[in-house]
Amino acid sequence: MELKILKPRKAINKAFLKIKPNRTEIESFKTNLIELLDRTNDTESEEFHKNLVSDFLKDTYYKNNHFINTKGRNDLVIHNGNKAKSTVGVIIEAKKPTNKAEMLTKEKINVKAFQELVLYYLRERITHKNLEIKYLVATNINEWFIFDSNVFEKQFAQNKGLVKQFNDFENGRLAGKTTDFFYKEIAEPFINGLKNDIEFTFFDIREYEKPLRNDNPKDDNKLISLFKLLSPEHLLKLPFANDSNSLDKRFYGELLHIIGLSETKEGSKKLIERNKKGERNTGSFLENAIIQLDSLDKINRLDNPSHFGTTQEERLFNVGLELSITWINRILFLKLLEAQLKTYHKGDKSYEFLSIDKIQNYDDLNSLFFQVLAKQQSERNEDVTELFAKVPYLNSSLFEPTGIEHGTLFISNLRDDKTIPIYSSTVLKSENGKKRTGNLSTLEYLFEFLNAYDFSSEGKEEIQEDNKTLINASVLGLIFEKINGYKDGSFFTPGFITMYMCRETIRKAVIQKFNETKDWNCKDIDSLYDKIEDRQEANNIINSLKICDPAVGSGHFLVSALNEMIAIKNDLKVLQDRDGKRLKEYQFEVVNDELIVTDEDGELFEYNPTNKESQRIQVALFHEKQTIIENCLFGVDINPNSVKICRLRLWIELLKNAYYKNESELETLPNIDINIKCGNSLISRFDLDSDLKKALKSSKWTIDSYRIAVDTYRNARNKEQKREMEKLIDDIKNDFRSEISSNDKKVKRLTKLKSEIFLMTEHPQMFELSKKEKTGWNKKLKKLTNESKKLETTIEEIKNNKIFEEAFEWRFEFPEVLDYNGDFVGFDAVIGNPPYSSKVSQETTKFSDSYKLVEYKCDP
Repeated sequence: MELKILKPRKAINKAFLKIKPNRTEIESFKTNLIELLDRTNDTESEEFHKNLVSDFLKDTYYKNNHFINTKGRNDLVIHNGNKAKSTVGVIIEAKKPTNKAEMLTKEKINVKAFQELVLYYLRERITHKNLEIKYLVATNINEWFIFDSNVFEKQFAQNKGLVKQFNDFENGRLAGKTTDFFYKEIAEPFINGLKNDIEFTFFDIREYEKPLRNDNPKDDNKLISLFKLLSPEHLLKLPFANDSNSLDKRFYGELLHIIGLSETKEGSKKLIERNKKGERNTGSFLENAIIQLDSLDKINRLDNPSHFGTTQEERLFNVGLELSITWINRILFLKLLEAQLKTYHKGDKSYEFLSIDKIQNYDDLNSLFFQVLAKQQSERNEDVTELFAKVPYLNSSLFEPTGIEHGTLFISNLRDDKTIPIYSSTVLKSENGKKRTGNLSTLEYLFEFLNAYDFSSEGKEEIQEDNKTLINASVLGLIFEKINGYKDGSFFTPGFITMYMCRETIRKAVIQKFNETKDWNCKDIDSLYDKIEDRQEANNIINSLKICDPAVGSGHFLVSALNEMIAIKNDLKVLQDRDGKRLKEYQFEVVNDELIVTDEDGELFEYNPTNKESQRIQVALFHEKQTIIENCLFGVDINPNSVKICRLRLWIELLKNAYYKNESELETLPNIDINIKCGNSLISRFDLDSDLKKALKSSKWTIDSYRIAVDTYRNARNKEQKREMEKLIDDIKNDFRSEISSNDKKVKRLTKLKSEIFLMTEHPQMFELSKKEKTGWNKKLKKLTNESKKLETTIEEIKNNKIFEEAFEWRFEFPEVLDYNGDFVGFDAVIGNPPYSSKVSQETTKFSDSYKLVEYKCDP
């Protein structure tokens, strides 16, 4: 038996490791831990010291939600609930500091304290059938040994021989009945005979005396892993604050209030709607936009107003909401950017730019969008150069005017003199610590509201000094998914589901891709790892995989897929930097649906622009993500707001690893918007088996022409080049449409039907038909006429439907995805089927008599 000892940091869930404890929590932990140490007394009993441990755990973490007490002969147990009847989650064996004979050491664990834990575990697990034990702990106040219950389950509860001896002992069928008999005659020899490794976490509080007792706040960071190790989030494996499945209701409610929306309940559905008349605030983003849209008659000047609703009020709301989401998207992205810049520069507040001091009105905000972030430093106007000197150029399409802005309003059109009442459950506090009341200008309110939260989710372990709640990209995605589902109620797929689906599906697809490409016969990632010799070739094979979500929503699946593909490369040991060198010193893994990067000591990776090695890792991560996003990830949604939010989520993933190319210039973001399309994935303009190659023979364009145009667009050097590529892409698509229309099966079938109808009705019969023949003739004519009308309706609907005519033609918009043979991975979010892997079989079934619904099924 070999002992594997983990340091506290190594034992903690890596996603939990990223969470910043606030100053109040750390100060309470320090006070209670000092009290625990100072109250120890070598002359006192074990019972005395057991109570000290109990008081420390209760006062620091467990008092309100988890019952702690003795149970039977157990020294201490922590229950999963706040009642003694709730199941036991943690078993603790406490010894006095001077009892060295019975206490474990790092070299020897087969002593009485460990043997006691084995007995108490078996009683809980075997006798009481408790499946909810999480950890077992042995401590003498100074030294702590913490075992995951999985170790005890595997080594002890699953051993039939030991369980039989335990049951015989409990039922008095053995020579001895005392617990000492069990320890000496059963447990000790059994533990000595163990051949498997025993893993546990160990720490000695005395090694933390200096940061615990000095007055240097920076030293307190050394206590963070210890604080987390003993918390209910770790010992009881509870969900924690930044779990991407958890909605921060306070943030969500107040953000809705600022936008001008509210959440209501209709049966089991939670719906988002415009505030009711009499409760609307003209200073909110939505109402301010609607007033301007209405007074300037912008809706009636749109090309297709009916696209936004059937009534004027519905159109005003939908256009106003789309504009509001566009603006809020940009602002939240900038808040994340601001937090990132401050992290890169050790908290330097000169990198803050989202404040009422710098942005006093909507004109200033408009300038920030389009004159700062969309312009290189050398091209900026003088009036913004000094004010936003430290705000980088990003190049992203996020900071280019959208079509709906060009057709209606820019944020600068909003009225600056409007105010908004502070939310009744606001996070804002007055100087005396009470909730703020009264009215604020909307921009001032928005900036103060955002400043009350912590957006810096990437970085090292540190303490949140201002006691702010963390808001990360996943939480923002969840919030906007809910806002987008305002009509029908929304469903946000939880992170643990997307993470599981991506892991199970993409790993199988990667294995299959290698088997097909290299003619291997690998069954799993481990066997694939043994086969790989050329890292670059392996990267190319993985990057050739295509993943498409036909109902992309907020982009949650695509973000999970992005993380999973990087984790797969890590597991295959093919992840490398831009010079082709392996990133072997680091571990990249998906935990709680987040990509976590740690070094060999288990410390979180932190980007430091002045450190060469840190720069190497950050650059590698940025371009790895960029490659996967550009080449492997595709999405479609019928809701244009969902498309915007999905693009935002992917840009945020890149922003997490943005790096400095020189002292002041941040790497620009590529134009990934072309991968995420607005369209209806239930309807296709062309049949799935349309031969695109034949259609393109008579065109001057090829699929390769399109691909080159797309690649150039993604990394356009300037706006002029980007506009040129947009025009070229449109020309290719339009030419393609006109060429393929004559080859479309529906058009050919319609022509044939009309010909048959013409022959039947226009050509006179040579002989008079019998009654039976006339009945058959009429029946056939009716059938042909009905089929002809249906086809005409279908073709006309497809031609006139701007949503997918403009943006969604699977096999041409995403030629890389289908590649003529269905070789891609996707998530059938439209019809709720499980995800499918590469080489999908495709079946079509009739849908509403007119359209075809595409179903994707896994190969057997």
